Amino acid sequence: MNAPIQTVQISDDSIRLGQFLKLAGLAEDGSHARELLEAGEVTVNGRPEERRGRQLTDGDVIAVAGNRARLAARQM
Repeated sequence: MNAPIQTVQISDDSIRLGQFLKLAGLAEDGSHARELLEAGEVTVNGRPEERRGRQLTDGDVIAVAGNRARLAARQM
């Protein structure tokens, strides 16, 4: 069974993946985020992602080791 999806609100309309991993508590810090991405442990909307600078937008679901978080961005 999948863990519940945590919703993480941001005050902008997008955020970089590395920043989001830290904000959502999926990574301890920037270096941990990089390690997770390089190891192929991060997915965005169910697809593997390795780019720390990938821009995320409202509704994107990020998963790491069974933990999932949905981005809730500010609506324009």
